[in-house]
Amino acid sequence: MTAAPSIDELQAQERRLVLTRFTYDDAWRLGSLLVELARERRAPVAIDITRGGQQLFHAALPGSAPDNDAWIHRKRRVVERYGCSSYLVGARFRAKGTTFEDSSRLDLDTYAAHGGAFPIAVEGAGVIGTVVVSGLPQVEDHALVVEALERFIAA
Repeated sequence: MTAAPSIDELQAQERRLVLTRFTYDDAWRLGSLLVELARERRAPVAIDITRGGQQLFHAALPGSAPDNDAWIHRKRRVVERYGCSSYLVGARFRAKGTTFEDSSRLDLDTYAAHGGAFPIAVEGAGVIGTVVVSGLPQVEDHALVVEALERFIAA
């Protein structure tokens, strides 16, 4: 089981995981890396990458379900609204002694501040898209995305 990162750790991840560019080919490489990592772990996940509102990559692995796609959409909307990872948004609400569900005043059928959606940020441009994983406990969804982004940047 992956330990839950602190708010400081989550913010440091977002500062560190900024790309110099993000093309269609980059989306394919990042998505393929996520599929490879998930297959190695036999993780029953769905993976989604969007840029500028366009879906550039989507994969559903064995054991995932249509419900994972609904979670992807809801988590992605949190990143689009707040400009940071869905896990960080949820953690900030928890740090205030409440929950996103109780205090955000947003439609919970549209938004989910659960781990697994991470902003794709590009130097000089800011957040231009999202990478999302759904199917594991939220801290593990988040950790899988972070690991893939770290490997992608290092390659």
